[in-house]
Amino acid sequence: MKPDRRAVRVASAGDAAQEMRTLRDCLRWAVSRFAESQIGTGHGTASLLDEAVAMSLWSLHLAPDELDRWLDARLARSEREALITLVERRCSERVPAAYLTGEAWLRGVCFRSDARALVPRSLIAEALDTSLAAYLDAFQRPNDWPQRVLDLCTGGGSLAVLCALRFPDTQVRASDLSEPALSLAAENVSLHGLGSRIELVQGDLLDPHQGERFDLIVCNPPYVCDASMALLPQEFRAEPRFALAGGPDGMQLIARILSEAAQHLTQDGLLILEIGHEAEHFERAFPKLEFAYLPVEAGEQMLVAIEAQALSALRPSPRPARRTRTVSAARQPGRRPTA
Repeated sequence: MKPDRRAVRVASAGDAAQEMRTLRDCLRWAVSRFAESQIGTGHGTASLLDEAVAMSLWSLHLAPDELDRWLDARLARSEREALITLVERRCSERVPAAYLTGEAWLRGVCFRSDARALVPRSLIAEALDTSLAAYLDAFQRPNDWPQRVLDLCTGGGSLAVLCALRFPDTQVRASDLSEPALSLAAENVSLHGLGSRIELVQGDLLDPHQGERFDLIVCNPPYVCDASMALLPQEFRAEPRFALAGGPDGMQLIARILSEAAQHLTQDGLLILEIGHEAEHFERAFPKLEFAYLPVEAGEQMLVAIEAQALSALRPSPRPARRTRTVSAARQPGRRPTA
């Protein structure tokens, strides 16, 4: 007979503060406490250990890449108590850790984070440094591309900031329907000193950009389908629902974006769209659309890149005549997807 793990309880907060000594001790206890409480991860961390590390280093005012040098450092009683209190809040309140600490890190860049917007975690951030470069090698652009970038559904502004940092000669516009989210975005733009290069605009999808064209549009829209929304851990329900929910198949707002994006892209324009785990729904909803998948560490079919010409050619049709592909460095340069 297997022993009942529930018969052995994780040390209480009081016992932990009394008996633990090092950061390593605290991390082990935090992971056990998280497992006991069955918290949900996924807001910038992929495991209970990652979550414990991020929260512990924040609590101790240590840089997020300095874990190894401090693992066996002894902590003062007050430091242990502060960390334990934070861990207990994470277990009891069931909100993302970033909402408790007020900050989130994405691609090595720090952002302010709270319940006004989703926790920064878009897969597009990774693609800007990885698979997008491979795509641009295959489908070459002018040397000064992109001159103008739009971050659609910007939320707290993390992608707008990362685009401005990735393309230092580019002007970035970022928009969102939510005024609270834009107020958080303004704080992040100011935090990184990018107020002269990032313009924030309030409005519904592409409506506030009439007459404007961009070389690159990045968008992490609400795309979670109804069935998946019903299964989300409690932590995700602490985020703004309208920033996650995409309707029955997740394509409700994406369909609007695809129908209007062509008139907001330059001739060499490109739309990068995050679709998460909804690739099957995406392909079913847009059978004629020519696009490329941009692979990231989390999966091969979670981001799509769509050329302006493919969006212009998109017309309603029951005929499934679309080719899809995943970008790799082996692609032939100078060719572009054709509808």
